[in-house]
Amino acid sequence: MRTLLTFCYFLAFLLTVSCGENATKKESQDINKEIQEENNNSTTASEKVILFFGNSLTAGMGLDPNEAFPAVIQQRLDSLNLPYTAVNAGLSGETTAAGKNRINWVLNQKVDIFVLELGANDGLRGIPLEETRSNLQTIIDKVLAKNPETKIVLAGMQIPPNMGQEYTSEFREIFPELAAKNNAALIPFLLEKVAGIPSLNQADGIHPTVEGQKIVAYQNVWPVLKPLLIEK
Repeated sequence: MRTLLTFCYFLAFLLTVSCGENATKKESQDINKEIQEENNNSTTASEKVILFFGNSLTAGMGLDPNEAFPAVIQQRLDSLNLPYTAVNAGLSGETTAAGKNRINWVLNQKVDIFVLELGANDGLRGIPLEETRSNLQTIIDKVLAKNPETKIVLAGMQIPPNMGQEYTSEFREIFPELAAKNNAALIPFLLEKVAGIPSLNQADGIHPTVEGQKIVAYQNVWPVLKPLLIEK
């Protein structure tokens, strides 16, 4: 049943794949500048940075930015008095190629934990799997080149079998394979317990509601993130 629900969810995603994909290069640059300014203004020397780098799922499309899962994670961090600032660097419509091209914009300061949530838009467009894999690896490489001590978290994603079962299966395996290769933490499926459940998604059937974002944050992201916060 969950497999069917997940498939229905992503089929809807496929039919309305825009996800803000018409964002212009100028808009992307403006957003990245805002991210840089927010980083400079909201963090202190004693705070550590968790950078969430992704597409509309990270950006919280359709919601107030304070309701997106990175902001929910910030609320948890604050409640525990942990010295971390969660930065939302999500951009609607982002592909791995676009992410690769803009990653340098958001690496303007030391990043302690880097959460990479990209790939869904690639899979829905049938982009060659090796291209997606290569782009994700390049993003990881750039982050580590900037700071080898940065901890990487990779958010797993799934797509429906529209491109064929082989493509679908191989796409799903990209994330655990890259996580293992790079000694990165893995969120097995970012939208687990949310995808395909109407009450947890907005009217478009694509993007999580406020409650859905809380499930993503607390049940899917936090259990993977928490151990990294206490590692020496």
